[in-house]
Amino acid sequence: MKPQVSTLFFDMNSFFASVWQAEESQLRGKPVGVVTVDAPGAALIAASAEAKRAGLKNFMRVGEARQRCPDLIIREALHDMFVDYHHRIHAAVETVLPIDRTHSVDEFSCRLTGSQQALDRALALGRAVQEAIHQQVSPALHCSVGVAPNKLLAKIAAGLKKPAVDWLHPDVLPGKIAHLTLDDLPGVSRGILPRLERAGIRNVTDLHALDPKAARHLWRNVEGERFLRQLQGEAVVYPETKRHSLGHGQQLTPQNRTPEGARLVARRLLVKAASRLRRERLFARSLHVSARCAERGRASTDGQISATQDSFSLLETFDRYWARLRIDAPTSVSVMLGGLIETERQEGDLFSARPAGAQTGREGLCSAIDALNAKFGQDTVQFGELPPHKVAYTGAKIAFGRIPDVAEFNE
Repeated sequence: MKPQVSTLFFDMNSFFASVWQAEESQLRGKPVGVVTVDAPGAALIAASAEAKRAGLKNFMRVGEARQRCPDLIIREALHDMFVDYHHRIHAAVETVLPIDRTHSVDEFSCRLTGSQQALDRALALGRAVQEAIHQQVSPALHCSVGVAPNKLLAKIAAGLKKPAVDWLHPDVLPGKIAHLTLDDLPGVSRGILPRLERAGIRNVTDLHALDPKAARHLWRNVEGERFLRQLQGEAVVYPETKRHSLGHGQQLTPQNRTPEGARLVARRLLVKAASRLRRERLFARSLHVSARCAERGRASTDGQISATQDSFSLLETFDRYWARLRIDAPTSVSVMLGGLIETERQEGDLFSARPAGAQTGREGLCSAIDALNAKFGQDTVQFGELPPHKVAYTGAKIAFGRIPDVAEFNE
């Protein structure tokens, strides 16, 4: 019987750098590095395939990168442009088959059904995905595709021969991945490696032979068992997860590294988070405020609040919380809204005529401000003073596992 697969996984190669090559055709075929800000001490957050062939790696300082590759071309990260390409890729792939999960800005998986599960058909769909991206988005964009019985193996398969389409199945395991090192496997972190070594597991073949219950013990949670069952080819169903908090953090620029600058940056982050509450129809029931200082370390405070999505109420609470903190030489700040509940589940005040989930007058005003900023541009209407140095993409940066909504770039 021919192998059957149920998951197609694809990830974009050198995504940020490739997007710049898609935007500027003269960059194609040339080494490109992407930085958060073009400054002397900046580090690469992405490198094109050409730059990688010259020995450049992510997180390498620009100075060292230029020494290794004098022809390197630097571009700054434009998060709104990257998100735009993310959505264009999504739309192109869905002309071939539906996307089941979006794992990050450049990683997706699709569920295969019926005749699509035959290995030959699945590999053909993988090639069709690559062609759709080339034709409908840009020939500068390349993706690696893997097909397998589950997402973990499909992700590993996608990395075997970039940017080829490849496959994995229990029939070819562990032999086909025996050449990989343990830390090549997604899900084996640096913290797990010493535990595996102490257990006498030194390579992928050893790990593949492990009993799933033993993996639960080594990982110290159920994720170890789930990981190993997938590595061995099982289809593991994960329970639905529910988000309980949302927030934003930011490293402070030199101009904002004062107590007042830090306060205004944190305040702006809270305004962005409150806008997300309203857009996603959520109420928050707790607020956490934090600042990291160069000498004192992290200072933080939090507390429970009445369920709200009102920026004015949240800012009043923020002022009280911030006053509790002793801030010296701040380097970063963050805010977190917790205890999230959906608007429909928010219970009204027993003594109020307002229906549960209905907006107050101030919440309605906040929504009107959101609409004005969305129509006329960011900070058309402001909730008070802005930081001394306004940083692009405050609260709207791409992060691991989170893709900003397009609306966030105008809030």
